[in-house]
Amino acid sequence: MLPPQSPNPQLSALHPTLRAARAANSVAFALQGFFLAVILTELPQQKDKFGLTDGLIVASVAMISLLAGAGSITAERIALRWSSRTALRIGLALIAVAGVAIAVSPNKIALFAALAVYGIALGIVDAGTNMQAVFIQHGYGRFVLVSFYAAWSAGSIAGALLVSAFETLDVPLTISILIAAAVVLAGCLAAGPRLLGTDEAEAGPAEQETTSSVPVRIFWIFGTVIALAFAIDLAVGNWSALYLKDELLSSSRTAALALAAYQGASMLGRLTGDLWVRRFGPRTVVRTAAAVGSIGLVIVVSAPGPAVAILGFLVAGIGLPVIAPLCFSEAGQLTSGRDLDALIARLNLFNYAGTLVGGAVVGVLADAVNMRAGFAIPLAFAVLLIGFARVFHPRATTAPSPTEPAAEPA
Repeated sequence: MLPPQSPNPQLSALHPTLRAARAANSVAFALQGFFLAVILTELPQQKDKFGLTDGLIVASVAMISLLAGAGSITAERIALRWSSRTALRIGLALIAVAGVAIAVSPNKIALFAALAVYGIALGIVDAGTNMQAVFIQHGYGRFVLVSFYAAWSAGSIAGALLVSAFETLDVPLTISILIAAAVVLAGCLAAGPRLLGTDEAEAGPAEQETTSSVPVRIFWIFGTVIALAFAIDLAVGNWSALYLKDELLSSSRTAALALAAYQGASMLGRLTGDLWVRRFGPRTVVRTAAAVGSIGLVIVVSAPGPAVAILGFLVAGIGLPVIAPLCFSEAGQLTSGRDLDALIARLNLFNYAGTLVGGAVVGVLADAVNMRAGFAIPLAFAVLLIGFARVFHPRATTAPSPTEPAAEPA
């Protein structure tokens, strides 16, 4: 087992750059969460505007997930050719363009085309932000990656609350999405230049040591955990508002608060996640997070009304959203430099495998039975994650390592 990594002395001159990049990448995570929350919490309104059936919503979620996978591969190609910074800036700009197209879509065909562009952009940004996050963590020499996901949660909360406020004020759907797209574009222009460039990231001092190839078994283990974690997360994001509105008969304004409660709790968990990992180790944190998340989803599935369901989403959000960033953090110990760009982009593909399950499969079951039955799927996944905790290191370490992490039972 490797000892915790200390900050590389060669990076001392780059510390201001690292701090600026950490802030900029946090903005990128927040913008991603913000716009995704707007799109997801506007689903009931899009459903009414275009007369969408649950089946069409499932199809759109599946399409976005598949194209996001293509976007992740695109991010890999861009990062290998130029840098992860370039990939991330392109992805954020493309989200803003897709947002405008979604807002002005006159019919279902145009809407689906705009959502397709958004799916590609989603994958580019997901991969790019995680690449930057791992490089920044290498520079710091300690766990900081979970805090980026706290920024994502903050952005998601802002997006959900914005939709709730616009619903209260009767702001037209087109205007609300255009405003969200403008926010993404402004954030991209402000934060993009401060991200780590090739000299500080892919070719930075902490990335010079060449490591061995990543064991296939370890790649698939962490990929599976990422898929399960994102399946749960996207099930909440995609279906929480519709669950409250259609199954528990809440208003659209109240329905938007389910995602806000989940992301509010997840932000708290992610803000403190790095501290808990440094203190107790990734394995204990993942096991505890999955157990707490399971309890929250039991409350969601058994909820008699909107208030109890919102409470369940809040409890689930305390633990479950910590798990995915820890997967990328552990993977960041396996290689460095350009190889790390490729590894993160390929692991990110499991994000969308999870999205297909959390979005599409849950929706199919909800359509066949009801939304309450649909949420039994993420509950089962949360229970499985308790067992997968043993693949994580028992103690905190952030050093890139040619050896595979502790994958034996505790």
